[in-house]
Amino acid sequence: MPGAFHDLAAEKLSLTALRELQARRLSELLSSVTASNKFYKAKLKAAGIKPADAAKAKLEDLPFTTKSDLIEDQGRHPPFGTNLTQPLAEYTRYHQTSGSTGHPMRWLDTTESWESMLRSWSCIYHAAGMKSSDRICFAFSFGPFLGFWSAFEAATRYGALCFPAGGMTTVARLRFILDNGITAVCCTPTYALRMAETAAAEKINIRLSPVKRLIVAGEPGGSVPETRARIEEAWGARCIDHYGMTEVGPAAFECEKCDRKKGRLHVIETGYIAECIKPGKTDPVEPGQTGELVLTSLGRSASPLIRYRTGDIVRVGRSPHCECGRSFISLEGGILGRADDMIVVRGVNVYPSAIEAIVRRVPGIVEYRVEVSQQREMTELKMQVEVSPEEPSPKAAVKQLSSEIEHVLGLRIPVELAAQGSLPRFEMKAKRWVRQN
Repeated sequence: MPGAFHDLAAEKLSLTALRELQARRLSELLSSVTASNKFYKAKLKAAGIKPADAAKAKLEDLPFTTKSDLIEDQGRHPPFGTNLTQPLAEYTRYHQTSGSTGHPMRWLDTTESWESMLRSWSCIYHAAGMKSSDRICFAFSFGPFLGFWSAFEAATRYGALCFPAGGMTTVARLRFILDNGITAVCCTPTYALRMAETAAAEKINIRLSPVKRLIVAGEPGGSVPETRARIEEAWGARCIDHYGMTEVGPAAFECEKCDRKKGRLHVIETGYIAECIKPGKTDPVEPGQTGELVLTSLGRSASPLIRYRTGDIVRVGRSPHCECGRSFISLEGGILGRADDMIVVRGVNVYPSAIEAIVRRVPGIVEYRVEVSQQREMTELKMQVEVSPEEPSPKAAVKQLSSEIEHVLGLRIPVELAAQGSLPRFEMKAKRWVRQN
């Protein structure tokens, strides 16, 4: 039976019952870490929380955890740090972060903590409408990044037929998808567009393929309406977003009934406690305002995170704004950006996701790059774009993009036309923003 190890009833809990479940699991987590986790024993002690009182502590009294805390700990105690609740011999999985914002972090899981992530993935697949009859292609090379492995193994547990597509060119992957009757593809939003671009160049009509869903993550694009619309138009399939991090696991998902125009991700509150605080501060934001997402992982106790400042900017709402009826907290518009990605240009706050949305509005632009430079202590941007060879007027596309940027952001940003094939393509997280010395 599809999703046999997925607890569907838990998603329908009343808000009161959900809060009781979270409180109980938080108390169990705190009891566990104060017994044997050196990292959190030290943090709780520094916060003035005695081990005997930890299990009864309120969430708001617990210290925040930052990525720099974890990196420093692993630097002082190589290679894995001290955020380990079990003896090292109990750990069976190694993964590491992509390192897109700095040095990669190493992360270990026991069999039990790994199972908690597979259950979260089952929640994602169920919400996406996946069935055991689906054939899922995982269009990426399998390295130490956690998302690939957890998504694949959870899909096998879910009962779907799974196809790893590592070590292939994009053309080979497209042929692989067609030859095997693939019905769903897991990849990044950028790579979904890259496959569509390649399919057009190779005269492969992917709209006629059996693919009905693309489950994307790794970038904000899946919740950016303009990017999602371009993916869906190219594939003739639904693009479904979800959110997670190596150190946290899969934490939020889009369901089949989510508002397609606005975008929404439900936080899996049976496995996480979500908070939203003012960026750079510690006080919460009011409902409906934007802030930094903070997560406490309740099911991954072997390598836990308590009040982890993700650095991701969100706007938190509360279901049942969604027709699905789930009581979970929702991230309206998905991940809006990262606190450390925001750039101030002539007094205007610019997030990469805003540029992404504007670019995807302009037909014909297939890839872009943004150069960030400092000129007389001011930050300036310059863009390069590639236009499809089928576009009749590349210069018109460039002009339209310049006008859209000025209209939306109130900024004049130089946009240059790059030669076809000159800008890099990405399989994992795209790195389109380049800082110039």
